[in-house]
Amino acid sequence: MSTNPQARPAFGTVLADEMAIATFRGGKWSAHEMRPTGPIEMHPAAHVLHYASTCFEGFKAYHWADGSVRVFRMDKHIERLRQSARLLALPVPDASQLADMILTVIDRVRAQVPEPPGALYMRPLLYGTTPNIGAASAPPDQATLIVLASPVWDYFSGGVKPLRIYVEDKKHRTADHLGMVKTGGNYAAAMGPTLAAREKYKVDQVLFCPDGSVQETGAANFLLIREGHILTRSLDSTFLHGVTRDSLLAMAREMGFKVEERLFDVAEMLEWVKTGEAALSGTAAVLAGVGTLVHGGQEHKVGNGEVGPVTSKLRAALVAIQNGEAPDTHGWTTRV
Repeated sequence: MSTNPQARPAFGTVLADEMAIATFRGGKWSAHEMRPTGPIEMHPAAHVLHYASTCFEGFKAYHWADGSVRVFRMDKHIERLRQSARLLALPVPDASQLADMILTVIDRVRAQVPEPPGALYMRPLLYGTTPNIGAASAPPDQATLIVLASPVWDYFSGGVKPLRIYVEDKKHRTADHLGMVKTGGNYAAAMGPTLAAREKYKVDQVLFCPDGSVQETGAANFLLIREGHILTRSLDSTFLHGVTRDSLLAMAREMGFKVEERLFDVAEMLEWVKTGEAALSGTAAVLAGVGTLVHGGQEHKVGNGEVGPVTSKLRAALVAIQNGEAPDTHGWTTRV
């Protein structure tokens, strides 16, 4: 693979050579098998194609300086996938089997794990396969579980830049009771408003604030930051319970930050960013600084309009744990 950053493929466009697959039939999961990564057969009446019975996860494995490969917070992601399956009435994968599938894939494609700041992005995928186009109100009793891997490189290889965010204070990102589920339908629901805002306001993402209450973007959690203080939305069913968010908050508390998890509105957010910072957290970028908020036809500069120093400090601290450059005092990493 090319070592020239300018020639590296976009995030998620390259897949590792092998994948793991298991199926649910007759009330039980099959043993998983390894296959070359490639097309899969699917019945055209498969439940997922008609009724969107699908969920997935995304996390990373890192190549450490000691030659080992470590997965970051695998157990937390497995449990979130199982929670998503329950909330979508999908067959729930066995946690130990899914862990074995993940670790087996990583081990088999170990040579394809990029050096830091790259990583191997892991994508477990669960979907309903029952061939029945009349099952709109019935859960699938057949399903497939696949674990894919994708070598990814530095998310900021083109240089760190502050994000432009459009503040949508009326529309919802998704149905309130499904916001905490990592399902493709939620991303599809956010696609139209995001593309429209990009075209009109030249923004990178949309921050959904239904009825004026700050929530999250279509693909990341949102945090307000200043030295010694973080404010973010308290957990509920309306938005995704990000593992990166959880990691950052735990780490920040240890660093002496006051961490507030509560409801707050657009007005409070706009007041905060006059002197403070804002950022998006997620697996791909870890923590990406926001430079401008667009709301009500006006542009509101976040701080000085650049990625804030506290945001950069927090991101560097978490990346150091992920890459093995700082002690993992939480037991967040699993050795492969």
